[in-house]
Amino acid sequence: MSDRDSKYLKIIFDRLEVCKMYKPKFGRGREGIDYQTFRQIYSEDVFYVWFGLDNPLIYSAHKAAGGITSVYRQIGLGSEELIRRILQDEFDLTEDQATWSYQLEADAGRKRTLKLDGRVSPQHISDQVKRRKVTDWMTATSEYLSVNPRVASAMQGIVLEVRQGYKSKDSKRQNADMANAAEAYTQGYLPVLAVLSSQIDSDIMERYERGKWLVLRGILSNDPLTSTFAFMTHVVGYDLASFFERNADVIREFTRDVLDSLLKANDND
Repeated sequence: MSDRDSKYLKIIFDRLEVCKMYKPKFGRGREGIDYQTFRQIYSEDVFYVWFGLDNPLIYSAHKAAGGITSVYRQIGLGSEELIRRILQDEFDLTEDQATWSYQLEADAGRKRTLKLDGRVSPQHISDQVKRRKVTDWMTATSEYLSVNPRVASAMQGIVLEVRQGYKSKDSKRQNADMANAAEAYTQGYLPVLAVLSSQIDSDIMERYERGKWLVLRGILSNDPLTSTFAFMTHVVGYDLASFFERNADVIREFTRDVLDSLLKANDND
């Protein structure tokens, strides 16, 4: 295994490791409660005892349900960090150059900072060949999205929102992303939604495209205007699909260990 693979795997595994510490909350605050505390609380509740809800399977079910949500969330956070790290490595960018944020007026005159997961601006790329690949792709993307030519000519880079998948129809999240896209265009950036899996609801995809987002999905294709992996290979210059393919066994093993821990009521079982 190369040093680079090891570095990238650590980003993913550090995130997944967090899931092992997940404890269901049972309405008892943000920290969650362990199995022994659950047994004490439920065994002292006569109503739950009458229904047999003081059963260890109840704790296991709550732990698994919330834990799986945590797994998806941590895979998403790890994916964000991984792609941002790859952008830095491939284009020799600083952390500031690889990130993008802006401020909004919040309540009582306070400012709220919003950010997307990655940024690529040709002016920050010293390698002329790599810079040309990015600018050519931006031109093709502007045409693909039917961006007004005058607006397209003013584009100074792209900003990325990275998701592991997108199946939730959370209108609040979508509205926030539409606002992010509008701000990105105002500041001269093309907004790109890069989904690592192929799972994104077609209605969501249609709405983002109407909002002039370029939506990339985790499909094995050679088209960098539709495939996250093709974009990473042909535009960024790193074969992300091959990274996952050659490390699939160790990733699966690590994930299985996390899932096993979530399906146990007591970590000592």
